Amino acid sequence: MTDPQTVWQQLTVRWYGGVERTIETATGPAIWYHGGMPTVPLRWVLIRDPAGQFDPQALLCTDQDVSAQQIVEWFVLRWQLEVTFHEARTHLGVETQRQWSHLAIARTTPALLGLFSLVTLAARQQIGDGTLPARQAAWYDKPVPTFADTLALVRQRLWPIAFFEMSLFETDIVKIPRVLLERLTNTLAYAA
Repeated sequence: MTDPQTVWQQLTVRWYGGVERTIETATGPAIWYHGGMPTVPLRWVLIRDPAGQFDPQALLCTDQDVSAQQIVEWFVLRWQLEVTFHEARTHLGVETQRQWSHLAIARTTPALLGLFSLVTLAARQQIGDGTLPARQAAWYDKPVPTFADTLALVRQRLWPIAFFEMSLFETDIVKIPRVLLERLTNTLAYAA
């Protein structure tokens, strides 16, 4: 990446958050070889930031006809999927299964990702056209809500109904004072 003979081309690409950003790229064809396996033609793309705000990176694509700009924009788009997997690992235990059977392991991850989807849909139904509140901490300012906020919202709505209400028709009568119930539910929804 520091070779002075490398020919860098400036590109303006759609970057994270939907903003346009100018980067520098170098690209070319390559062959991926692994002993005993067929060779795979690739297009490699080196990217670097002229402003130096991120480290240079190398990207690979198995379609040699795709432009460097498209490869970079596909790479940026995959970030949403990476966040989904990270949140599913953090909050639902994906990739920490302890089953003995390979079939059980193969069923668990799809089931947990399905649970992730159900929680997301339940939260969307709860907030309607409103916005999901993002819990803030003194040391971390979140610009947008995360899955932890989504899961907490669903817990806050489901737990009081399931455990504390005495009558379906008298929703303001609970076994403990409503203010205390709401404080406990809010705290536990993030701690669980």
